[in-house]
Amino acid sequence: MKLRLLAGVSAFVALTGLSACSSSGSDSGKSADGGRTAIDVWLMRDSVSAAFQKDFEKGFEAAHPDIDVRIQIQEWDGIGGKVTAALASNDAPDVIETGNTQVAQFAQSGGLLDLSDKVGELGGKDWLKGLAEPGAYEGKQYGIPYYAANRVVVYRKDLFAKAGVDATKIKTRDQWIAATRKLDKGSQQGIYLPGQNWYALSGFVWDEGGDLATESGGKWKGALDTPEALRAMAFYEKLQALGKGPKDSDEAQPPQAEVMAKGQVAQVISVPGGANVVTQNNPDLKGKLGFFPIPGKTAQAPGAVFTGGSDLVVPSVSQHHDAAYTFIKELTGDAWQKKLALAMSYVPNKTSLASAVAGDPGASTMAVGAAVGHATPNTPQWAAVEAKNPIKDYMTAVLTGGDPRREAKKASDAITSGLNSSL
Repeated sequence: MKLRLLAGVSAFVALTGLSACSSSGSDSGKSADGGRTAIDVWLMRDSVSAAFQKDFEKGFEAAHPDIDVRIQIQEWDGIGGKVTAALASNDAPDVIETGNTQVAQFAQSGGLLDLSDKVGELGGKDWLKGLAEPGAYEGKQYGIPYYAANRVVVYRKDLFAKAGVDATKIKTRDQWIAATRKLDKGSQQGIYLPGQNWYALSGFVWDEGGDLATESGGKWKGALDTPEALRAMAFYEKLQALGKGPKDSDEAQPPQAEVMAKGQVAQVISVPGGANVVTQNNPDLKGKLGFFPIPGKTAQAPGAVFTGGSDLVVPSVSQHHDAAYTFIKELTGDAWQKKLALAMSYVPNKTSLASAVAGDPGASTMAVGAAVGHATPNTPQWAAVEAKNPIKDYMTAVLTGGDPRREAKKASDAITSGLNSSL
């Protein structure tokens, strides 16, 4: 699966919002075959398998014979502009899958249907925080949580055993550091952690009680220079030093799974799917990889993680609001969420459904972290900040000897400027 980088484009569309799921003329469009309502749905590449899609369509249409579902698989590249154009047109699809932190961009100018009055019916109190919060904008719920994914620690079972390290007993950051030191010897890296993995840093910031930016009175302020965020960066620096990860690039340059496949890396921070890439590059490692949640500050809770994943939204201009909502209710409901999680190794959208992936080592480990997951600052302007990403520059500057406070202030000022640029 692809864990999105979530650097979407802004959706500044001048549309008028409609009341949620109004039945007044909302389903006037009918397909030609017997008067069934036809709805067009955009789901993203790797969101569902062909087999799951076929099973869902068959099951949905059996339960709702008056609705004809037409699912179209979209590519991630260029999807932001395509969604923006669709919302501005009179021929938008009826349901769109979008990255969870992209919802605010598309909701900003009224392009999405307000589904706030459906939250209770959909079991919203149990939604994962990292999906639900970015699905809301200015107090209204536009995005309905679909599925989640997040980073875990992918480790070499054989190297841990040889070093006398029991991964199941690593519950705190201090224990993680101690174990990683034992694994970091000779040509073997205790951990491969590139200098610009800002998603991992964000988790450490949240664990410390800080954030990337804060909002007050309608104004945003970068927060990397707070004591909490500075402590997080200090921990990142300590962990990163227990390997040979480059200080001036992220986990994609070079691809960290390919580095781990070379056989000298004991652990990486990755989505579980990264383990498949490792074994594809080095079949000898098949069966030798395991997973554990990113440790927290104390043993009472796992480390906070950035929650990637998707929400489902309904364009305001859709002519089939009722049918679109029925589709969303089914796909995000407990029965199909359990099936989706098993089929795709995703984390279901509700904390109470975590047991559905108990038999999947990677997904079940993700679910532990997802329960305390977070999202990036919930503002349409975040995409512009992330595109330039002063956090990466800040991390490299500190890791190469820069003064942490001075560099944090510089990055915080850049975040502040970017988040307030169009206010």
